[in-house]
Amino acid sequence: MEQKNKYSIIIPTYNERLNIALIVYLIFKHLRGVDFEIIVVDDGSPDGTQEVVKQLQKLYGEDRVLLRPRPKKLGLGTAYIHGLKHASGNFVVIMDADLSHHPKYLLSFIKKQVETGASIVTGTRYVKGGGVHGWNLMRKLTSRGANVLAQTLLWPGVSDLTGSFRLYRKSVLEDVISSCVSKGYVFQMEMIVRASRKGYHIEEVPITFVDRVFGSSKLGGSEIVEYLKGLAYLLVTT
Repeated sequence: MEQKNKYSIIIPTYNERLNIALIVYLIFKHLRGVDFEIIVVDDGSPDGTQEVVKQLQKLYGEDRVLLRPRPKKLGLGTAYIHGLKHASGNFVVIMDADLSHHPKYLLSFIKKQVETGASIVTGTRYVKGGGVHGWNLMRKLTSRGANVLAQTLLWPGVSDLTGSFRLYRKSVLEDVISSCVSKGYVFQMEMIVRASRKGYHIEEVPITFVDRVFGSSKLGGSEIVEYLKGLAYLLVTT
């Protein structure tokens, strides 16, 4: 496959010292022969995440692993905007640092984009071949319910709205992100809904989402409330 594209992989981190080395290793392992850079946007982790990234820079090179930290926790949406400023690729991948998004899927995202010319390729847990690993039933039902609710009300034309494992054409990401207002968990959903409303070509690739290996999960009761508020907001504004 002829490679002219460059991929900037933005990984926001906060206290991911145990995961970041593994995810970087796996990205290099699965993307042999692909032109890419990894941009770690760390929000002032007190656990030594940045020290680990500096070690990784020595190993892989500062041109391949970029550390672009921020002084404190400033939220996911702004982390992507911050990462985008430093991205030299014409495509941008956004993924979580906690290994819930396995780098083995990156190549299928890239292939799908090359084959279809899509502006966005999003990982979905809710089609054949996709799934969730390590969640209890309650968590699965909550996520699934959140998705079905959003599907029904917003009609975005994708099966997994709250997933955050996506490949974007850089110009499309810049356009979509500039029209987003929500923070945190709802932000992913707003991105895909706005992209859909703007008529961008979106393709899906089945992925299995694995609950975090180290550290604690980010989805609590307050986030579910945020999600519902965000959903209501998107209904009114998009």
